[in-house]
Amino acid sequence: MSIQAEAAKEATEAIHGWLAEPNGLTAEGFSCWVGERLAAAEAALAELVEVNAPRTLANTLVPYDRAVEELSLAGSQAGVLNSVAADRSVRDQAQTEAQRVAQAATALSLNRRIYDALCALGEAELAAASEPTQHYVRRTLLGYRLAGVDKDEPTRQRLTELQEQATRLSLEFSRNIQEGGKTVMAESAAELDGLPEDFLARHMPDCDGHFALTTDQPEMQPVMTFAHTHALRERMFLAYNTRCYPQNRQVLLDLLGTRQQIASLLGFRSWADLATADQMMGSADNVREFLARLEEASRDGAEREFALVRDFARRRDAKAKLDAASRSYWYEQYRREAYAFDSQSVRPYFPYAQVERGVLATAEKLFGVEFRRAAATGWHSDVSVWEVFDGDVKKGRFYLDMHPREGKDKWFSAAPVVTGARGRALPEAALICNFPGGKPEDPGLMQYSDVVTYFHEFGHLMHAILGGHTEWAGLSGFATEGDFIEVPSQMLEEFFRDVALLQSFARHYQTGEVLPAETIEAMKRAGAFGRADWVRTQLFYTTLSLDLHAEDPATIDPDAMTRQLYEALQPWQWIEGNRMYASFGHLTGYSSNYYTYAYDKVIALDFFAQFDAENLLGCEAAKRYRTRVIEQGGSRPGRQMVRDFLGRDEEFDAFRKWLGEEFA
Repeated sequence: MSIQAEAAKEATEAIHGWLAEPNGLTAEGFSCWVGERLAAAEAALAELVEVNAPRTLANTLVPYDRAVEELSLAGSQAGVLNSVAADRSVRDQAQTEAQRVAQAATALSLNRRIYDALCALGEAELAAASEPTQHYVRRTLLGYRLAGVDKDEPTRQRLTELQEQATRLSLEFSRNIQEGGKTVMAESAAELDGLPEDFLARHMPDCDGHFALTTDQPEMQPVMTFAHTHALRERMFLAYNTRCYPQNRQVLLDLLGTRQQIASLLGFRSWADLATADQMMGSADNVREFLARLEEASRDGAEREFALVRDFARRRDAKAKLDAASRSYWYEQYRREAYAFDSQSVRPYFPYAQVERGVLATAEKLFGVEFRRAAATGWHSDVSVWEVFDGDVKKGRFYLDMHPREGKDKWFSAAPVVTGARGRALPEAALICNFPGGKPEDPGLMQYSDVVTYFHEFGHLMHAILGGHTEWAGLSGFATEGDFIEVPSQMLEEFFRDVALLQSFARHYQTGEVLPAETIEAMKRAGAFGRADWVRTQLFYTTLSLDLHAEDPATIDPDAMTRQLYEALQPWQWIEGNRMYASFGHLTGYSSNYYTYAYDKVIALDFFAQFDAENLLGCEAAKRYRTRVIEQGGSRPGRQMVRDFLGRDEEFDAFRKWLGEEFA
């Protein structure tokens, strides 16, 4: 029995927390609940400090981890409610509580007495402890040093003020994105030419014959992909990319300045250097080396892709605009001719409900678990609740909040709800997405890219649930290095390639016809075309996030920087007025480290190459992947998990092969 299990006094059933209260979704009630969690964390830390005996894991690391668990529980649920609560007053309170939890976490990270107590843990006891315990202590102490715990009192006080300011600015930046949707008017039915029939059926003209379209994903994405009218695409592009301008411009500049002050106080040249110090990548210089490798690998393919699409567009229309509002449209049109694949043709085979069943069934087989619909309520009537079983053993619970609504976060994400800890609490997590559907008589027909996104987010979800049974709460679920966290999600994306797997759920929502194998093969070939363009787009986002955090904030002009990088990395003409940086939500979470997506793509493709193509869900690699990667949560360094699964470090070969498939 683990030290944690011996110390635990609470039941092993999940601690659902405040979100499970059927009538408790009030701002005041949530504030009280968070206060109780913070008080419990303080009590655990007081117990730790008052120890008057030699430091042991039982009297020091156990209460420390209890405090971490309480802060994580409060912070996770504040984050979820800030993203999904229907009542604005609850969202406002959740944002306030998220800042209060962040303040407590900052105070803990700069608490010298706690740090000294952890440093005083006996060497013999640590040497005899489990590898996860040793990893936890090492990583925790590194985190303390990177937070500045070894600085003098005035410096620690200033760091506290700056961290609180950074939290407030990050929350403000994200909230503006969440509530910053716009409406675009199509001036006539002719402007909607090219859009799918089910899309047109959901949009009726007003008394002036105009059609109102929102910048939410289920409306923005089809317009940018299918609308023949360039003027409509351009209006949608500018509306989508100015949702949070001008308000977020100054918020971002203030955030960059605050982060730079933190980095300088800690002895780092830039925030980018600080933010990579405890990551797999190790340093900002290593990130730049990796980006140079991506640039070299994708350059020729991207030039060839663009030349093919450009020449095709010129043949179709000598005056065609090849700008940022045309990229998705012309790629779609080219794929229709070159690969005999119209992406609209598969949408009827991907109604939301069937896709949900298919993703769940795939995950059940891959991970050897069972999902059962729970007789429980979520935070909104749209939310479905599921419990995860491994045989007769309950492993956790998850929530699916999958369609847009007013005030809800506009993106696609997985979020922890309850931090799991072996013997103390079962893990809970949520998917917060914006897929089509969710309304009566709307089948929610999805583009194939939507289905890939669903697989991606479900990979995160399974990491949180199956990796949520660690010995320590501080190692649970997502608690890996930030640049390993996208491996499980991008690995699961690759299962979308399998014909038999797709045919298990891709059926026409009206006729029941199975998606033909030849259509799937055409879809795969067409989908492979554009991968070099995807890498260049990732390079643009990644370099922007890095440069914003590597240069002097006092001299940064985000508009000029965004345009300069775009024109250096993208062949599609820049559109004046594009302020995408103001709604680039990953700048708050990943900050300078958006490279994670491209880096983890390399690892994920190497992982997927180990699976048996004839038996993806039942091969030996599937079982090894669950035990050596997913179930580990954050119990081992990301580098070690890569070696445990591959028997070596990741290699670039699978990525180069994937990148070279675009013209197959």
